[in-house]
Amino acid sequence: MLGGMHLNALSDRRSFLARGALLGSMGLLSQVPQAIQLAAQTTSGSHQLNFGLVTYLWGKDMSLPELLKACEASGMLGVETRTQHAHGLEPSLSSQQRQEVRKRFADSPVKLVGYGSNAEFHDADPNRLRQQIDLTKQYIRLMHDCGGSGVKVKPNGFAQGVSKEKTILQIGRALNEVAAYGDDWGQEIRVEAHGRGTSDLSVMKAIFDVADHPNVGICWNSNDVDTQGDGLVANFKLVRDRFAKTLHVRELNEGTYPYAELMGLLLQSNYQGWVLLEARTNPSDKIAAMKAQREVFEAMLEAHRL
Repeated sequence: MLGGMHLNALSDRRSFLARGALLGSMGLLSQVPQAIQLAAQTTSGSHQLNFGLVTYLWGKDMSLPELLKACEASGMLGVETRTQHAHGLEPSLSSQQRQEVRKRFADSPVKLVGYGSNAEFHDADPNRLRQQIDLTKQYIRLMHDCGGSGVKVKPNGFAQGVSKEKTILQIGRALNEVAAYGDDWGQEIRVEAHGRGTSDLSVMKAIFDVADHPNVGICWNSNDVDTQGDGLVANFKLVRDRFAKTLHVRELNEGTYPYAELMGLLLQSNYQGWVLLEARTNPSDKIAAMKAQREVFEAMLEAHRL
């Protein structure tokens, strides 16, 4: 363990690491001594924020064994598996296959955080809406059997030919139905802030004024619209009390999104869940890229402690 004197001696270097991460200085992070990285990991644990992976795009071509190996090697010990990816977690799995998936995760330090579905509830056609609700229920049973804890769904815009108010009401009522069903199976319903218009957090709040079942929450999605209007802090506070146990970020050192500020808001509001990387790029070495993103995440947390 690091002694108190040793930690004091490393204080300035840890501060440098934190500042470098916030500037996206990946070259510096790769040279940080292991002792400093361990200190950042300890800080991460104490804040009860966990960092994991959404398999879009970095894990989409990995088999389940490959995915678990990559998560273990990178230290990203939680994963949201998406539908229609190479690891093959689909409702078509037999009971035996589901038990095999559960065992693979049980034998690994990697946690199956949940499922990234494409189920959506904005369609004005009642038959297609019912199909999406029923499909979500299949995903709920799948995650229960495989050992996950929730299913991500999404609105995907407003239905054409009907009022926004009617679409919001429809989405909220559908969410209440699948949330009640998920509650019976121990699966949280996580609603990604997604879609043209529906990703706006004032719209998400309106949806959740209808979707009042305690087993449904918002999956913050780190969209550019989050910083518009009254700004990030106001938009965050607008929906924070309805957060699910997962939220999505992109590469933490790319673009202009204020991820460092977001981490501060999560820590200040005592968020205890999974920050999941939903990457946009396509690096050749996925494991190295995953590890680098984990280091940036840990350094951001460390910066807020300093």
